[in-house]
Amino acid sequence: MNRRNFTTIALAGVAAMAISACSSTPESSLPTIGQVVSDTPQFSTLNAALAAADLSGALDGAGPLTLFAPTDAAFAALPAGTVETLLLPENKDDLVAILTYHVVPQLTSAGGLVANGPGSLTTLNGAEVAVTTDDVVRVGGAAVTQPDLLTSNGVIHVIDAVLIP
Repeated sequence: MNRRNFTTIALAGVAAMAISACSSTPESSLPTIGQVVSDTPQFSTLNAALAAADLSGALDGAGPLTLFAPTDAAFAALPAGTVETLLLPENKDDLVAILTYHVVPQLTSAGGLVANGPGSLTTLNGAEVAVTTDDVVRVGGAAVTQPDLLTSNGVIHVIDAVLIP
């Protein structure tokens, strides 16, 4: 996806959020980030990782939050055995660090990522993640493949790789 197409999609997402904000339907009628993750088949590995890290409920909080959500395919692209090793109880601290690196404690729309251009965002684990906006928007090197899934407590951007702090 080139930058022009992404910009068009991002602007459409911003417009949808603005319409949603002006709608008579309360935002709380939308599912939470946690509910979307648990109900979406392409996030089954992410959901399992959140459970192993005791973070399943964390994405149901008040927010606003931005989740850069790796798909099952993104987890499958990691070296063989990585996911299984991270899910072991003795690796919980490493798993928490990785998962919290995918969350920003503010609402950051795709339009905002494009408008602010290259830079960085501070994640929940305290580390900075780089954002670039050349041909595609990338966060920590991962391409945003599906921007602006609006939820009651923030937004999800689907990414094609697992972010490693």
